[in-house]
Amino acid sequence: MGQVLAGKVPDATGQELTEYLRGYVALEAGVTPQAMLSALVLYYRYPLFAVLLGFASIGVALLPCLTAAFGFSLSFSVCCFTASFGGNGILLALAVFGVRCAVTLPVFFLLAVPAWGNSAALALASLGRGRRTAPIVYGRTWWLRVAVCAGILLAGMCMDLFFSQWLLQAVLGRILV
Repeated sequence: MGQVLAGKVPDATGQELTEYLRGYVALEAGVTPQAMLSALVLYYRYPLFAVLLGFASIGVALLPCLTAAFGFSLSFSVCCFTASFGGNGILLALAVFGVRCAVTLPVFFLLAVPAWGNSAALALASLGRGRRTAPIVYGRTWWLRVAVCAGILLAGMCMDLFFSQWLLQAVLGRILV
């Protein structure tokens, strides 16, 4: 779906995107609190929602919707780059989204799959008039998984904050020469 909608982006978007990226790499401010907050939201939003939905029976319906939203936003973003820059858009998309996706996608699924199982067990318990039909486990393994994933997200976020601007400069220099 993201591919289809990206195809409807006007041609002028490529020029606007180029100017935006040039302005971004021209910034010499380094890692600011605003950049850290923005990266924190970008890295943690989907995994955090997945964890929280694991504590509610409605998560059995909302986790697939959250997964679809995650996939759509990524697909749309990457396809906008390729629609605007052709084959070079793949390199730009990799420079902009590569590190984040390499970290957040696996972490999201490591958290969303057991969260969905817990949510489904809660939904079954609700429908079973309080009788548990399957164990709902939020034990040590669950919390260890959440902590390890949070650490991985933090490491990826720091790597992205310190290297993404340099990587984007290198790719833009190669493409826009």
